[in-house]
Amino acid sequence: MIMKEITIEAAVENIEVVTDFITAELESVGCPIKALTQISIAIDELFGNIAKYAYSPDVGKATVQLAVEDEPLSVIITFIDNGRPFDPLRHAEPDVHASADDRTPGGLGIYLVKKTMDLVEYEYNNGRNILKIKKKIS
Repeated sequence: MIMKEITIEAAVENIEVVTDFITAELESVGCPIKALTQISIAIDELFGNIAKYAYSPDVGKATVQLAVEDEPLSVIITFIDNGRPFDPLRHAEPDVHASADDRTPGGLGIYLVKKTMDLVEYEYNNGRNILKIKKKIS
């Protein structure tokens, strides 16, 4: 299993740094473009939420861990922060059939993450938010 991690300031401008870090590793294992795109969207949503809400109005650190498993080839990305507890999986799913005007704002990004990943798990442990996503890439 390949395991790498990056710890970085949880700021919106660092979404690209995290995405580039993950993308470089996934390209090295031959990740298909569709899965790579879905994972990039998930990173944008999840790291973006940490950047916007975990420490607001302050800024703190976030760690992003990447594991690549064989049989089947899968990627596991874990987002860890010490911000205020927040479980994005506990919120009601948006009404994706309602028009944009009638839809309550919020929740669409995590909905997309849940629909495109094979696993999405959250736990709050020892003062840390730990959100894990898994995607089969073969």
